[in-house]
Amino acid sequence: MTVDQRILDIEPREIVKGYKARFLHTDSMTLAFWVVEPNAELPMHNHIHEQVSQILEGEFQMTIDGVTKVHKPGSVLVIPSNVPHSGKAITACKILDIFTPVREDYL
Repeated sequence: MTVDQRILDIEPREIVKGYKARFLHTDSMTLAFWVVEPNAELPMHNHIHEQVSQILEGEFQMTIDGVTKVHKPGSVLVIPSNVPHSGKAITACKILDIFTPVREDYL
């Protein structure tokens, strides 16, 4: 599969209140480009997908497997499959998430 897409041309979708993303899917992964409102909370959850998150802008508090840390631009987080995690935007944020396998619930 070849993808040549401008992120800003993808229609954003609000998945959780305050979390809007533009999704790009390949045969084996999903990329999610998030814009997160200040104080927006992501409830504790887990999924089969391995997740890699990069904080691009802002400050984001993340709890992964019971450990809570505040992350800033340049932080990269690896969340293994089925590990419980939650988050809260301390400020407005931009975050890139990469999921494998494809997030079929985001198609």
